[in-house]
Amino acid sequence: MKKIILILFIPFLSFSQNQKSYDRIIMDSFVENFNSGKYEAMYSMFSENLKNDVEEKVVKDFFTETKATNGDIKNVDFIEYKKGFSGEIRIGIINRLKLSKSNFQLASYKINFEKQILKIDIGIDNNQMIDEISIDPFIDQTISENAFNNLSLKKNLINEKQTSLIFNKTKYLPNNTQIAIAFIKNGNVSYYGFKRKNDSISTVDNSKNIFEIGSISKVFTSNILANFIINKKLNVEDKVGDYINLKDLDLPISFESLANHSSGLPRMPNNFITSSKKNPLNPYKEYTIDDFETYLADSLIINQDTKGKFLYSNLGFALIGYTLSKIDNQNYKSMFDSYIFSKYNMINTTFDRDEVNDLLIKGLNPLGYEVPNWDLQIFNPAGGVLSNVEDMSKYVVAQFDSTNKELKLLRKQTSRINISMGMGLGWFIIRPKSNKKRMYRHGGNTGGYSSMMIVDVNNKNGIVLLSNVTAWSPYVQNINNLASALMKSLGNK
Repeated sequence: MKKIILILFIPFLSFSQNQKSYDRIIMDSFVENFNSGKYEAMYSMFSENLKNDVEEKVVKDFFTETKATNGDIKNVDFIEYKKGFSGEIRIGIINRLKLSKSNFQLASYKINFEKQILKIDIGIDNNQMIDEISIDPFIDQTISENAFNNLSLKKNLINEKQTSLIFNKTKYLPNNTQIAIAFIKNGNVSYYGFKRKNDSISTVDNSKNIFEIGSISKVFTSNILANFIINKKLNVEDKVGDYINLKDLDLPISFESLANHSSGLPRMPNNFITSSKKNPLNPYKEYTIDDFETYLADSLIINQDTKGKFLYSNLGFALIGYTLSKIDNQNYKSMFDSYIFSKYNMINTTFDRDEVNDLLIKGLNPLGYEVPNWDLQIFNPAGGVLSNVEDMSKYVVAQFDSTNKELKLLRKQTSRINISMGMGLGWFIIRPKSNKKRMYRHGGNTGGYSSMMIVDVNNKNGIVLLSNVTAWSPYVQNINNLASALMKSLGNK
């Protein structure tokens, strides 16, 4: 089976004289059909081999959402010819499209949409049909080449080696990128922040500024679950269907299986995509509680092939939060305020942007343009929290309190993903077999932000890193890598 990858989020045409004439004709037709919304015509340009591996509807849906999100193609520049790739077939939802059946020479293009620049590689077979196509983020090497390291040292916190590490991981990011970091070493907290402006990456005080933390919210949701277990409001093995109305009340969906992503539920409900297309830059906003309850009552099923195995599920955590709120007879805001934010003195942590708008750092797309914040609604327990590193560091320090039963339960391993990673209730556990080297971590990504929280209870160390680096950035993995490298730099006993 070859490989197919689809990605969403793609901001007078010009061509190099070195481009072959038939490639130019194909690309002209591709652009004309895309801008005119003639997606059936685009599919008709595919070879029969390629059509055998991807349905017309899948391709049409991809380009429809691409156009809705990013507008028309404004300019195309031919870059080079290169060897074709060997295909994998994968259909996703973020920023890539790869369809391949052969190894023809590829023509590579830089394509300017209204709000993003992407790179498209197209291979043409002997019948002048598209036999390979790949759409990926366009990487502008001049961004990193022009970056200037203006990071200042901070006594007893940031040394020259660490500033070089930060610079090398972030020099690829666009102007107005901000990253805020909390260092927790031996229980003591310090803050360090920086921003890229006019190609200079400089230190800035942003410890009080607010970012979307994305899926780190799941740790807080699991924390409330742990509180309910400790206080005997439910048992971790209880079935969710004992508390709310599901399609099949006997479905074996335990709270534990939801918290460690082994329930067999998919990542998202099957009626989500329709509503997300209404506002692709804020995809959760139109998905209502009625939509969610309709899914629970009519469509929820367990995939027996994945049940008991790790399969990351936002749906699962939406279901935990929804059920806990029903048990406690509170809305999300009141429940999280009561059990988490007030308890740990997280005074600027909230679901409500209006409460923190003056402190909010705007999220960016891969080109550095501001994007709307996400309104996650029923999915708030899976990723809707806004916070800053000051508040998040308080939660990290709380983990070091050995008398806190709910946080201790939160970290208890409940499943194993592989030899180096396990799951607690919400936490990913790194090195699960080693008590001394074990760490707990969770990341988060949204349309305009990326974040990471890492905790080493044994050494009372931790890192919180919040940023306005979009999940769709080709360098988003640098955020995770930077957090891990800084955590390692803190040392251990």
